[in-house]
Amino acid sequence: MAEPPSKPPEKKWLATSVRSAAIGTPRAPVVRPQAKLYAPGGAAPTGAGLDSSRVRANMVARLMTQGLDSEAVRDALLKVERHRFVDSALINQAYEDTSLPIGLGQTISKPSVVARMLALLVAGQTVPMGRLLEIGTGCGYQAAVMGYLSKEVYSIERLKGLHDRARANLRPFQRPNIHLIMGDGHLGYPAGAPYAGIVAAAGGDAIPQAWLDQLAIGGRLVAPCQIGPGQQRLIVVDRTPEGYVKHELEAVLFVPLKSGVA
Repeated sequence: MAEPPSKPPEKKWLATSVRSAAIGTPRAPVVRPQAKLYAPGGAAPTGAGLDSSRVRANMVARLMTQGLDSEAVRDALLKVERHRFVDSALINQAYEDTSLPIGLGQTISKPSVVARMLALLVAGQTVPMGRLLEIGTGCGYQAAVMGYLSKEVYSIERLKGLHDRARANLRPFQRPNIHLIMGDGHLGYPAGAPYAGIVAAAGGDAIPQAWLDQLAIGGRLVAPCQIGPGQQRLIVVDRTPEGYVKHELEAVLFVPLKSGVA
């Protein structure tokens, strides 16, 4: 995988603001940080021992009552069978608004967290968006949802066990626009840049310069970021021709951003 420039240009912040959340506040740890190129191939499979269409619709209806107002995100959530991304013993909880273990000490994000971050990403944008980058593939659920919101998705994961699991989970869906990469998400994925949007499921002390460099002009980044000891906020960064505009949103709790692969 290509390395970022040795001397990235200094980021230019034009403005910083704090604004209130519009969809509700996610409070649980989400997917992990970071992550061979994989392009699965058409339509989602049917039948998995669970007729999920009704319970999935109920899940999305609850999210709408909580404030989700993005029709694009709503439709994408309705298309992705969340129970295919959790262990069989947890299938009965697949459509509850809860995070569930997926191995290696990690979890699949709450549906409300996925909805919140993706609604922020697509707000004011034309859907399907252009190329998107996800930092932290996890079990592949959010990447699957993003596949319905964009023309192309690159999702990077630093933990090989999760990368392999996501490949297995997504293979039956045959989605040719989703590419899974095993690598260090702290570096982004410069080979696929520039990106119309970047979503991160882990937070560090600052937004990595590599992510900002790989964001297209007119693009948007959504990620947690530590703003003080033990304090994280959800950050939205828009890249304009003049520089970067950062917005601090609600307090959140995500897993820490880590470098390297394991």
